[in-house]
Amino acid sequence: MSLADPLPVSRQPATGRLGLPPLGFGAGGIGNLYAAMSDEAAHDTVQAALAAGVDYFDTAPHYGFGLSESRLGAVLPSKAKVSTKVGRLLRPAPEADPTAERHGFVGAAPFEPVFDYSYDGVMRSFEASLRRLKRDRIDVLLAHDLGAVTHGDRDLARRRQFFDGGYKAMRALRDSGAVDAIGLGVNEWEICDAALDEGDFDVFLLAGRYTLLEQTALDRFLPRCAARDVSIIVGGPFNSGVLVEGIKAGAHYNYGPASDEILDRVRRLEAVCRAHGTPLAAAALQFPSAHPRVVSVIPGLSSPAQVRQALDWASHAIPDALWDDLRAEGLLHPGAPTPRGAAKA
Repeated sequence: MSLADPLPVSRQPATGRLGLPPLGFGAGGIGNLYAAMSDEAAHDTVQAALAAGVDYFDTAPHYGFGLSESRLGAVLPSKAKVSTKVGRLLRPAPEADPTAERHGFVGAAPFEPVFDYSYDGVMRSFEASLRRLKRDRIDVLLAHDLGAVTHGDRDLARRRQFFDGGYKAMRALRDSGAVDAIGLGVNEWEICDAALDEGDFDVFLLAGRYTLLEQTALDRFLPRCAARDVSIIVGGPFNSGVLVEGIKAGAHYNYGPASDEILDRVRRLEAVCRAHGTPLAAAALQFPSAHPRVVSVIPGLSSPAQVRQALDWASHAIPDALWDDLRAEGLLHPGAPTPRGAAKA
């Protein structure tokens, strides 16, 4: 199977301005997220994805402080679709230890990311991304990491800087044709919900908040997206790894160690999947695509082997009874569409 083929789910096509494929490539890993890799290994990973039919790649200046974008720019054909992000500027940091882990990235480029959601900051970030990506336009431009969890007591000030400045820059870029679509790329659905009251957005990239583990976005946010014809890209479908790693020491959830409560829920999910001969990761990868607002799911991929594994999970035949049993066990939101029933939901 090629990733150019449709995923084995029945779903309504999402409307909007995007035209993204159902499965894409999260490029944080090739920016040396948690582990260093060589340029050659990164390029091999991207080439493996391209050969498999992947034509959508999500990146950001923050990923390796320009490293992910530069590595994509070195190998991506012009026809590939790309989303990148604004909200941080990269300041030179020649004193940085080239081998140290900084902000989760190991051996990253000698820059320090600094939040800047102003009009000028967004324009400067966008222009720098074009240079690194070797492109003259971007398919999807996303404001990165807004939200209360990220910014704490500076949250309101960051929001105002964005909506009074950076958002206007993104609108201008879309109006000029420099980007096709604009939105937010975040880990909190609440800021996306608030953004619906502030502006005109095409898409939200929501990481880790609409997954086999978490579906609270169904209560309010996703219905509002449907009413506004806003699409969703699902990042972090494995919730930082626990839906791949399963129940084991050191399993990760939401960028940190998984709690006992999360591990208990994963244990129950694993049991149902095992009873139906389905890898937990396959169910986790396919589940979000069933929602009619979801236009693409973008697992992080860091090696050719992970590309092949994603293909296997995406094509794994999941029996309808698995979804029925998950719902009966209280492991799915009552209103969650499932791959088998997505077209009816």
